[in-house]
Amino acid sequence: MSAAFEQPDYALYAKIYTVCEQIPPGQVATYGDIAAIVGGGCDARTVGFALNEMPPEHANLPWQRIINRQGGISTRGLAQRQLLEAEGVAFDAQDLVILARHRWAGPSADWAAAHGFNTLPPRDDAEQLSLF
Repeated sequence: MSAAFEQPDYALYAKIYTVCEQIPPGQVATYGDIAAIVGGGCDARTVGFALNEMPPEHANLPWQRIINRQGGISTRGLAQRQLLEAEGVAFDAQDLVILARHRWAGPSADWAAAHGFNTLPPRDDAEQLSLF
């Protein structure tokens, strides 16, 4: 059976939804960030599949806060951008989220340990202010 036709792993999807629910308003995470937090063989593509197949009981999940690794929106239309802008998320001149300003650092070590997830490694990508 081809990987493209495998049945979804709904237990893994539930873990993805649990992590996505932790992202605060005004912050974003990449598909890869979510996969790294979930661990256990989860990858960015699986996160995308899970969000695409979100069941009704997760209707309030902040799906708009998950973006691609460059800071781009992977959905069609304006809804995702509008939802992010309403939360105060800023975009640059190339229509990318300013990740240095809005990227979520991931869950706390205590929360991750209590729920069986990973933390993200520290990043040194703080936004640099221009002098000119």
